[in-house]
Amino acid sequence: MEKLNKDKLPTHLAIIMDGNGRWAQKRLLNRVVGHEKGIDAVRRVVRLSRELGIKYLTLYAFSNENWNRPSIEVSALMRILNKYLLKELPEMMENSIRLSAIGRLDLLPSSAQKTLQRCIKKTENNKGMTLNLALSYGGRTEIIDAVRRLAGDLDKGKVDAEDITEEIFSSYLYTAGMPDPDFLIRTSGEMRVSNFLLWQIAYAEIYVTDTLWPDFSNEDLITALLDFQKRERRFGLTGTQIAKRR
Repeated sequence: MEKLNKDKLPTHLAIIMDGNGRWAQKRLLNRVVGHEKGIDAVRRVVRLSRELGIKYLTLYAFSNENWNRPSIEVSALMRILNKYLLKELPEMMENSIRLSAIGRLDLLPSSAQKTLQRCIKKTENNKGMTLNLALSYGGRTEIIDAVRRLAGDLDKGKVDAEDITEEIFSSYLYTAGMPDPDFLIRTSGEMRVSNFLLWQIAYAEIYVTDTLWPDFSNEDLITALLDFQKRERRFGLTGTQIAKRR
């Protein structure tokens, strides 16, 4: 396998973790088993991303739409989240991983909220990779929430309409203070972004693999990153213009 160039890794990697249910169904297992198996893939990706030096890793863990799933499955997902956070906290501390979360977190069960906030507080001074969990998250909802907050500041005179820029608007998003993702990976072969980081992925490179999330291995991540390193990121410029900048 080709070697990764650690100088050309994405600063911010975002992943749509899809396929847990299909993984289980293919094996005639309950969907919850697929979610539990998916935690092993989370653990692998977090560890390898940190080892490679990726600074930000955002995982799409639970969407706004996921609340519409059967209540038994939703309850199981919340239990899995709680268990994962408690189990992984010592490793986060050992490896200086800072935990953050985005979404309408107030909709999470109180037990999950308490565990999440405890882990965020405990890791807030860690200086290594930031692990960002998108929970009860939707890209459109994020933009609406940002607009509401911005409108409130406009009413209070804290912001002038003429001064609003992309940078100022970004500061009202859940991800304020984080760089936009350079690279978005989606597992399970679905060719859509599923309401994920709609503002932030404007210039992200996108990679889709047929691999279901529980089967996503270290080799799969390295293959995706090698593909990213072959891309020419133009940001609206021509290839000739990019070449002149080198």
